[in-house]
Amino acid sequence: MVTGRRLGDRLVDVLLWSILALLAVLSLLPFLTVIARSLSSFVAVTTNQVSFWPIGFNVDNYVYLMRDNWFVNAFAVSVARVLAGVPLTLLLIVITAYPLSQDRLHMPGRTVFKIIMLVGLLFSGGLIPIYLAYKSLGLLNHFAVLVVPGALNIFLAIIIINFFRGLPQELSESAMLDGASHFDVLFRIFVPLSRPALATVALFSAVGHWNSWFDGIVFVSRQELWPLQSYLYVQVTTRNLNRMVEVERNQSRQAGVLDFAQATPEALQAAMIVLATVPIILVYPFLQRYFVTGLTLGSLKG
Repeated sequence: MVTGRRLGDRLVDVLLWSILALLAVLSLLPFLTVIARSLSSFVAVTTNQVSFWPIGFNVDNYVYLMRDNWFVNAFAVSVARVLAGVPLTLLLIVITAYPLSQDRLHMPGRTVFKIIMLVGLLFSGGLIPIYLAYKSLGLLNHFAVLVVPGALNIFLAIIIINFFRGLPQELSESAMLDGASHFDVLFRIFVPLSRPALATVALFSAVGHWNSWFDGIVFVSRQELWPLQSYLYVQVTTRNLNRMVEVERNQSRQAGVLDFAQATPEALQAAMIVLATVPIILVYPFLQRYFVTGLTLGSLKG
């Protein structure tokens, strides 16, 4: 028999929700500071007056970035990388996960392949052998080096393998009796039923591609092929923004205009961070419901 909740239980709930709310606020404050800095005036930023609210509101920093061809190009490269990398990763993962999850199927070398995947997950050949391998394959300084090497993510493949194993085997067996092929079973039964897991994997892959910067720095020397995070890393660490802003101001003075008078290197860095974060923030709400579904699927199975 369910009885009314006691006062102590309610106090515990209030305490837990208060702690979670405090942690959420503490997590948002640094990002709010970055946003406020990117929208503040030259004087407010240089004198460190900005906290969580813009002072001397202006959008010069964002206008400057929108007119920076290198930034726009890097943003486009990152978008293209996500659009090419995520579907390729999903395709390779489902094709790999299906035969490895069906233990009833006769597949010679299944155990050996699993061991190779596990070894590849735990160990790496090192940066220099990887660089030489990419060079011998002709991947250096090509867009493919940003997408192809990490297309089959072993960790994400293991997630889908385990999810496929949890699906009722009777569905595939009855489809096979009706004349369906393995590709029909995979793409008409398994994939539609695995949308929560695949959406989660897609988000992991998208975030990984979007936030990746190291491969762009090491394997790509052509600046026009740098993804956004690699471009942002170079601008922040080499202080190129200081020189860029000074050049822009000198050209504006010579032309007799005051374009980007409120732009500062510190605020430009903040604006870059905001623009690099916005796409992921916009995508996540559309996939959140799949996370909730994925978490509850296991509890509904008998």
